[in-house]
Amino acid sequence: DSVAQGRKIKCRLCTKVLKKIQALAGDDPDESAVQAALQKGCRALGRAVGKRCQQLVSKYRDQISEGLQNGDLPQDICAAIGLCTS
Repeated sequence: DSVAQGRKIKCRLCTKVLKKIQALAGDDPDESAVQAALQKGCRALGRAVGKRCQQLVSKYRDQISEGLQNGDLPQDICAAIGLCTS
């Protein structure tokens, strides 16, 4: 089913992006650390993925930022914004 396939790809992208951002933000990041990581994270993923990363980050910035500050796992944040099934 192509819808399920598309969702899997979005989920993988979301998880990959958030793992990168989480690594850049460090342990127990504050809001400014998360914002800086959001900026750098997409650039670090290359141009093709970086563009989709930017779209993802701009659309879900608040949820991503809050999730990372709460110490949520990338998979859980992606599920919370509806890109992964929990």
